[in-house]
Amino acid sequence: MTDEAFRKLVEAHWVALEAEQTTGERRLRVSQLPVMTTQGALAAGVDHDGYRHLLVPVPTHRKLRTSPDGPVLRLRKRPLEDDETYQTYADLACLRTDLNDLFTELCVDVLSAVPTLPENPVKALYGVLDRWKQLFQSQSAPLGPEQIAGLFGELLVLSRLLSRDSSAHRIWRGPDGHTHDFVAGKVAVEVKASGRAGSRKPRIHGLDQLDAPTGGTLCLAWFRLEDPGTSGAGLGFLELLEQTLHSCDDEAALLNMLAATGYRPIDAGKYRGVRFVVGEERWYRVVPGFPRLTTQTLLEAGAPVSVLDVEYTIDLSTDTPAPMAAEEVVQLLDRLIQESA
Repeated sequence: MTDEAFRKLVEAHWVALEAEQTTGERRLRVSQLPVMTTQGALAAGVDHDGYRHLLVPVPTHRKLRTSPDGPVLRLRKRPLEDDETYQTYADLACLRTDLNDLFTELCVDVLSAVPTLPENPVKALYGVLDRWKQLFQSQSAPLGPEQIAGLFGELLVLSRLLSRDSSAHRIWRGPDGHTHDFVAGKVAVEVKASGRAGSRKPRIHGLDQLDAPTGGTLCLAWFRLEDPGTSGAGLGFLELLEQTLHSCDDEAALLNMLAATGYRPIDAGKYRGVRFVVGEERWYRVVPGFPRLTTQTLLEAGAPVSVLDVEYTIDLSTDTPAPMAAEEVVQLLDRLIQESA
């Protein structure tokens, strides 16, 4: 079906629903659309206030992202039941009638995208929402070398977690400004990446970055990333990024998280030649005796705790502290997945 056919179809359904008599303030008038998924058909809806809705069927247990949730667009999980069926939907609503024409165009894109992912229509919905969002995003500078290296290190860890659980992107907390890069329950991991000249000397930002969760465990993952030059060795930044997107069950959510780090798909061409060889990888348990500055260590030293914007470098070039064994790292990653369940 063409975009124009979808446009006429969904408009006709909304107009017919708007003409029906309302029967209660919380009632939603619904009309099934001829766009099928493995969960059932999409539907058009109009609520008591005259706002238009597009309903995408989802499994009952499926979690939805919390955005958009603003003065114009709202996304909610909504169960609907009649005498014969019970179905849960991702309910996308436009809360301004003067923008109905734009909402129609957005919904046409959703109706066109869903048939390409009938087994996962919410992923198609998210993809359309994110593409529209990019139309209104302001321009920003591309990532700098240190930012790229830092993000590459975090993606290395994320890719391993996603290989265990396709929903593991929810453990990645660095993009939303959390103290630690990965958190699940009382287990946290902080990731650092250094260039060749940084010989096991990661830079720490803040007094809480190496402070373990209360009653929990903190580990530090450190990678030495080397420039392969013209050899073509190593792994490309964009290759790693595509691997994580492919492994994730909510690609749109992951793209939003990447956007929070400063990565924008429109800038992908600027990173095409960026490659790294992982020259060394070490994981450490941040336990008493590990080199670090925290609020507690300052208190114990009698230093004022009103200092701000603390940054420092730790030296891990000696044999102490000892890194974790490979099997311990595997157990840690498995525990993160278990704690996130």
